[in-house]
Amino acid sequence: MPDSGGSRAQSAHIPTTGTGADGRPVPHGDAGALSVDPAAPQVTAPAGLPGPAARTTRRTGLLVTMVLGGLTALPPLSMDMYLPALPAVTDSLGAPAATVQLTLTACLAGMALGQLVVGPMSDRWGRRKPLLLGMVVYVLATAICALAPTAELLIGFRLLQGLAGAAGIVIARAVVRDLYDGVEMARFFSTLMLISGVAPVIAPVIGGQVLRITDWRGIFVVLTAVGIVLTLVVWKWLHETLPPADRHTGGVTDALRTMRGLLADRVFTGYMVAGGLAFAVLFAYIAASPFVVQEIYGASPQTFSLLFGLNSIGLITVGQINGKLLVGRISLDKVLGFGLAVIVLAAVALLLMTTGVFGEVGLVPVAAGLFVLMSAMGLAMPNTNAQALMRTKHAAGSASALLGTTSFLIGAVASPLVGIAGEDTAVPMAVVQVVCAVAAVACFLLLCRPWQRAGREAGGL
Repeated sequence: MPDSGGSRAQSAHIPTTGTGADGRPVPHGDAGALSVDPAAPQVTAPAGLPGPAARTTRRTGLLVTMVLGGLTALPPLSMDMYLPALPAVTDSLGAPAATVQLTLTACLAGMALGQLVVGPMSDRWGRRKPLLLGMVVYVLATAICALAPTAELLIGFRLLQGLAGAAGIVIARAVVRDLYDGVEMARFFSTLMLISGVAPVIAPVIGGQVLRITDWRGIFVVLTAVGIVLTLVVWKWLHETLPPADRHTGGVTDALRTMRGLLADRVFTGYMVAGGLAFAVLFAYIAASPFVVQEIYGASPQTFSLLFGLNSIGLITVGQINGKLLVGRISLDKVLGFGLAVIVLAAVALLLMTTGVFGEVGLVPVAAGLFVLMSAMGLAMPNTNAQALMRTKHAAGSASALLGTTSFLIGAVASPLVGIAGEDTAVPMAVVQVVCAVAAVACFLLLCRPWQRAGREAGGL
């Protein structure tokens, strides 16, 4: 069974240097400093201790949160800044909409496959080195995307961009698992959602403004600059969180054996697939919304950016309600089940509107349905990750890789389907969302079986 909760500084993953005034182990270095290096500055103060040490610890913890938030924000930033430019890319490169949407699919597929490689690498060689390598390749691939003369070349380098960008996604989750457990981990994931959620809010707005002064290539120039800054921040402030004693020493065979063992855990697999299907609902919206909002309902790129940002604010707000008010008071499974139910209802409502059951509807009702759907993601996404990772103590990188790979592969499959009927209908988007949402609920109920585990916990097992 997973640990009940609390900071993992009390476990073998973070060495301790004795006990504090309250009798609890004191971490070797600050867990928030992202360092288990014995040479790292010791800034931890025992709980409740006032003075400069406590203030230093708070500042360090904030810095860590911002670094991890930046790593998790980079993928949505890479995707969402580009969204307002999709129609412009179609015209510029003379490619059909379905082909241009493959640039999104390629990036997602790259992120999925890259995590399968980077996750086990981080379990073997630590978190820092694979991350820095991935960030450098990301910067180079993004710069080349800005120069791509054809849609085919753009698709190819978007794939490489995704492969490299996967390092930030998988290692950020693994670092959280290194440092936290149980309720504290769920809360930290909600905090990361607040920070990474700022990216979808501002990214389409930035993308829309960039398009006012330059073309779509300028968006990749901006992303290249962001990648350079984040690489420098990681190099300077991100220390190692996985001690050498806790690393896996085996090769590819050992990594595959570890992943096979994780997949054999029915409950872990249930949370993994349910989270991936929920992500597919989200990505069906991401892939289709530029055409639905701008081409079908005639909104400008700036209006689309504002609506997209509003939906992201809903996701962030609900995510913070989850982390600050619900986690620790209500079972994570109950919150997750409620979130999935709302997603299903919102997807069904969108399907009914787009098929004309309610007659001709304008942008406002459709936007309202999308807002409810996006907001409910704030309950589903952090809790599926937390529940799955709580079952993996010594293979956080591999577990994080499986979680991310599943999400991005399912999202990559869903992406082309939303445009299968052309640019003049939103029905395929709604159909994909309903199917994936219902399948997510089925996986949660049939594989996770939350009522059984709740019964065992109530019985003291």
